[in-house]
Amino acid sequence: MTVSIALFTQDLRLHDNPVLHAARSTADRVVPLFVLDPAVEAAGFAVPNRQAFLADCLADLDASLRRIGSRLVVRRGEPAEQAARVAAEADAASVHVAAGVSAFAQRREARLRTVFGDRLHVHDASVTVVPAGRITPAGRDHYAVFTPYHRAWQQAPRRTVLGAPRTIDTPDGIGSENLLLTGPLSPALPPGGESAARERWRRWDVDAYARVHDDLAADATSRLSPYLHFGCLSPTELVERALRRDGEGARAFVRQLAWRDFHHQVLAARPDAAHRDYRTRNDRWHRDEQEAEAWRQGRTGYPIVDAGMRQLAAEGWMHNRARLLTAGFLAKCLYLDWRIGAAHFLSLLVDGDVADNQLNWQWVAGTGTDTRPNRVLNPLRQADRYDPDGAYVRRWVPELAHLPGPAVHRPWLLDPAPDYPPPLIAPDALTERFRRARGLD
Repeated sequence: MTVSIALFTQDLRLHDNPVLHAARSTADRVVPLFVLDPAVEAAGFAVPNRQAFLADCLADLDASLRRIGSRLVVRRGEPAEQAARVAAEADAASVHVAAGVSAFAQRREARLRTVFGDRLHVHDASVTVVPAGRITPAGRDHYAVFTPYHRAWQQAPRRTVLGAPRTIDTPDGIGSENLLLTGPLSPALPPGGESAARERWRRWDVDAYARVHDDLAADATSRLSPYLHFGCLSPTELVERALRRDGEGARAFVRQLAWRDFHHQVLAARPDAAHRDYRTRNDRWHRDEQEAEAWRQGRTGYPIVDAGMRQLAAEGWMHNRARLLTAGFLAKCLYLDWRIGAAHFLSLLVDGDVADNQLNWQWVAGTGTDTRPNRVLNPLRQADRYDPDGAYVRRWVPELAHLPGPAVHRPWLLDPAPDYPPPLIAPDALTERFRRARGLD
């Protein structure tokens, strides 16, 4: 009987999984394999929050596989080496894996190719809707601006959504290891795994998304980003299901999935954008570790910023609008290097994706794909617009919870002032500091 290996990476699901589908359709038996790569830990990417979420994902995937007669094999080590060992144990003739976009994923694929040669099969459109590099502008290897990319993305053909397998036959006697967890966790992490992901999608009201996605207090975004990062949900399936609704909310949500693909195709073409400016602006970044630490701790004196940072610490997640305004405060108001903020986000975010995190940070900092590099998000205007009654701030900044309505956004104006840090930068000095740092005066 022929055997194939389905090497899971960021596709920890049964539904609409091209890797698993191909492995199953080309062999009599399949070994579902996930390899815990020590290089991820050495690079500092295997942080406790994501490790805990990953443990949930792997446990859920194993349980789902066992229900259809299979099981998940987990190994620890270099992926190509471990895949080769499993292939030898199972007498597997082929290995199937999803294409990745990061420099790390590209190196992993190259090592697998060296070991397996033409026995390796790499599958596109498992992690994204449109594969990186599938659509390109004339004479260039990727789109550098979202709007023309989005137009092309909407016209690109999508593959057919695949059903979950009903049965999988897996050879006996293939050893597996456990995932070891270390380090403190955010206290309110979401549960990981495909089962939790599909339940969240089922309960979420996509029709209201366009109306409420920026409302901080409403907390009405999908919260699907961690599940997309680990591949517990297929973005292709989400697009198909959302577009069946054919409403404003569904179209707005699908646009966000297009942004995700956009960032992946940028990183695939420019892997060094994970740590270097995509577009150099010759910024003269301000340096102040005390200010950076106040930002990390949610003690900047600007309640809307502090609320976002405290939500991140508590949940390992942050509302999309809060991400923009907290990142904008660090990069444009404090004028600290965007890499400082990106690293802190990656140290806590359950959905900490290199493509989305780094390129969104660069967009805010003006070093990325934004065509308006001097864009500044005023934290007070953001607070007034997206948390007009102050409910989001009161939820996450308990020392201000007694303050009524919008007064919570400017506690320094109250007499007596509450027990809360004064603003790191005087409100009337925010724009001036930005201009001086940019050399615009």
